[in-house]
Amino acid sequence: MKYDKMSEMAKEFINDEEIVKTLWQAQKRAEDQQDVKEIIQKARSFKGLSYTEAAVLSYVEDGKLKEEMFAAAAQIKQHIYGNRIVMFAPLYLSDYCVNECRYCGYHASSCMERKKLTQQEIVQEVRALEKMGHKRLALETGEDPKNNTMEYLLESIKTIYSIKFDNGAIRRVNINIAATTVENYKRLKEAGIGTYILFQETYHLPTYEYMHPKGPKANYEYHTTAHDRAMQAGIDDVGLGVLYGLYDWHYDLVGQIMHAEHLEAKFGVGPHTISMLRIRDAGDVKKNDFEHAVSDDDYKKIVAIIRMAVPYTGMILSTREGGEYRDSVIKLGISQVSAGSATGVGGYTMGTQKPQFEIEDHRTPIEMTKELLKSGYIPSFCTACYREGRTGDRFMKLAKNGQIANICGANALLTLTEYAEDYGDEEFKALADKVVTEQISGIPDDKVRGKAMDYIARIKAGERDFRF
Repeated sequence: MKYDKMSEMAKEFINDEEIVKTLWQAQKRAEDQQDVKEIIQKARSFKGLSYTEAAVLSYVEDGKLKEEMFAAAAQIKQHIYGNRIVMFAPLYLSDYCVNECRYCGYHASSCMERKKLTQQEIVQEVRALEKMGHKRLALETGEDPKNNTMEYLLESIKTIYSIKFDNGAIRRVNINIAATTVENYKRLKEAGIGTYILFQETYHLPTYEYMHPKGPKANYEYHTTAHDRAMQAGIDDVGLGVLYGLYDWHYDLVGQIMHAEHLEAKFGVGPHTISMLRIRDAGDVKKNDFEHAVSDDDYKKIVAIIRMAVPYTGMILSTREGGEYRDSVIKLGISQVSAGSATGVGGYTMGTQKPQFEIEDHRTPIEMTKELLKSGYIPSFCTACYREGRTGDRFMKLAKNGQIANICGANALLTLTEYAEDYGDEEFKALADKVVTEQISGIPDDKVRGKAMDYIARIKAGERDFRF
């Protein structure tokens, strides 16, 4: 079976023979410092890297060259996304699941007591999230055709969008659910979802089959082609993710970039997001039981390489990572973070349900955003592009031609001002005012800058929800 990035077959656009050959060649090339430097220099042009070039960087061990990689990744993120860090939170609807994933706390044979939120309980959870200031959610459910039906999910999305608490409102609902049909993806599109997210876990077929011994998720082909079906159904924005540590991370890194290249080649739009995950403790699942668990140093390298290889994508870092370490990883190209997360069903208002995985960053959204502000970032609660129809290739054009500074940069300052006024203490408001004052002068377009200043004044006077 030959490698073909345009193929509709997962085993052809994620081709094992091609990955193995690429990794073998990459180890040799990584010994040539000049070759490595040329690849890093190419990345600095903001055009991305091929999976073969990314593979070379994955084997770099020289300290100075790694620092060059980290610097390049930071430069690329700054050039495309600026200082913005988009904020979000997960919302777990149900932990019922029929899959037997060996790395997940919700695996079917777990003795845990299962829970599924009623619509009234969803209202309670969303009110709690709105009280924290969140505008963007990632919905999570286990895979269970009896308990977690499409009808239940669609009703839940409708409920979430309907809730308005004080100045709070959820303006974008992203979905992280199991692979499904084109018809169901069309229904999700009609319901107004943002990004459809599905984690591959691992691209290595034997490991994938071992990790998924039971349940619908065991079907590698159906799972790996889910993003294709979502895009065929009209969902412009899709998100990828590997659970690094299930198999050799070099292999999965190449597979992930191959997947991004496949989507770009076939649909003209690569992944809107790539979630940066690695194996963590999850109930009776322990990270130290996995022989391929990824070290802190290698994890940073993975983040930097993906930023260099897929410069336009939003890179997501969850609360799986601890606070101080997480802050150091953000510098390498992360553009979205979760904050104040609860990773169990009912975790924001009930607090007793078993989490899917253990979190290591327990900071509240206010604490997290304060740290970001002190570090020179702009915490953003913006959802404007989705609501203005700037999704898919329309968003990618903004990212690739540098117009994010005009549109997304301005919107970030508006939503930061909203957040400060509605949820910030005096210290936060002072930090936010300082950052807004400093950053607004950097908006390139004079008209956008002037209008942004007017909107900020109106927000402080009590008006809400301005956007470009």
